[in-house]
This record gives sequence, structure tokens and C-alpha cells, in this order.
Amino acid sequence: MASTERSARHDREPHDNDIAQRLNWLRAGVLGANDGIVSVAAIVVGVAGATTNTGAILAAGAAGALGGAVSMALGEYVSVSSQSDSQKALIEKERRELEEQPEEELAELAAIYESKGLSSGTAWTVAKELTAHNALAAHLSAELNIDEDGIVSAWHAAFASAIAFTLGALLPLLSILLPPPALRVPLTFVSVLVALALTGALGAWIGGSSRTRAAVRVVVGGALALAATFSLGSLLGSTGVI
Repeated sequence: MASTERSARHDREPHDNDIAQRLNWLRAGVLGANDGIVSVAAIVVGVAGATTNTGAILAAGAAGALGGAVSMALGEYVSVSSQSDSQKALIEKERRELEEQPEEELAELAAIYESKGLSSGTAWTVAKELTAHNALAAHLSAELNIDEDGIVSAWHAAFASAIAFTLGALLPLLSILLPPPALRVPLTFVSVLVALALTGALGAWIGGSSRTRAAVRVVVGGALALAATFSLGSLLGSTGVI
């Protein structure tokens, strides 16, 4: 009974590296969609505050969606490229050290496990067995917490970010363009805030934190952004600037 309870408590912990990586990708996708919702909603609501011209709203929203998707993709590509280049350099360094000084590396691995609480004899046994199985993988995991097969592709990350942002951007675009002019802004406010509550709660659920707190945080932030841009648009429209 006790073992069953312990197993149930650990069901959602991502012990498997593949599961952890999928959760990270899902979290990144949710955050990208959230960015798309807020960014494009702020743009179209601001323009709608200044004018009811559908063409102007569509042009601004489409430009915001495209520009945001490209920006997200470029940012993710640069970030992940730097990370993967660094990881590859560390892997090659570790591979070279294993070839040039295997005994010193074995002693280093044993010392790592001993520092984690294993007795000296057990630490050496573990180090020898792991080295015999896959020396490079053992050192990468113990020293650097790196999986040689787990390096993320910068191109994949860029495309995923662009797609997530674009999908998020579609909601405010459709919400502002489909209803009649009198209902555009109210319906966009409602749909965007509901969507933000859902994405906030989903992101928190993936990360194991409070869904209510996360949902309230993103809804308040989104509402402030929409209110600010709508007020600015209305001010520019009423003063005749636009």
C-alpha cells in the first residue's frame, strides 16, 4: 500500500529525460502562444480605438503577427544556437579528456559520486561500471548534466516559436475582424482574457505551480496592456492625429 502511494505521488515527476524535454517544449509553446495573443491583441485594439476602418485594423494586426513571429523565431534561433554550440564544445572537450587521461577522468567521476554521499568503495564501483557501459555519457551526466542526444535543434526551436506565436495571434485577429464594429473591442477583450486565463493555467499546470495565481497574473497583465493601447488609440483618434 505504501509503495503504491509513493508511486502515485511521483507519477507527474518527469524522471525520464524525453518526458522532461517534451514538457519543456510544451511550456515554450504555451508561452509563445501567450505572447502572440497579447502582442497582436494590443495592436489591433489600439488601432480599433483610433479607427473603425477594417483594412487598417487588418493591416496592423497582420503586420504585428508576421513581425512578432519572425522576431520570436530569430530570438529562439540565436538563443538555442548559442546554447547548443556551448554544449557541443563541452562534449568535445570531455571526449578529448577521456581519450587523453582516462584514469584521471575515472577518479574524477568516482569523486563526484562520493561527494553525493556514496562510500568510496561504492563510488569507485559505480564509476567503473558506468565508464565500462558508456564513459562519455557518464561524465556528461555527472559533471555537466548534459545528454549527448538531447541537444535541441535551433531550427526546430525557431519554427516551433514562430508557429506558437502565429497560432496565438490568430485569436485576437479573428475576434477584432469578424464581429460588427460596435462589438469588436468588447468581444476581443473578453476572448483574449479568457484565452490568457487558459494559457496561464496550462503553463502553470505544466510547471507544477499554482494555476489560479498564474491565470490571474496573465489576465491582469493582458487587461492592462489592452486598456493602455485602446486608450492611446482612442486619444489619437479623438485628437485627429489619425
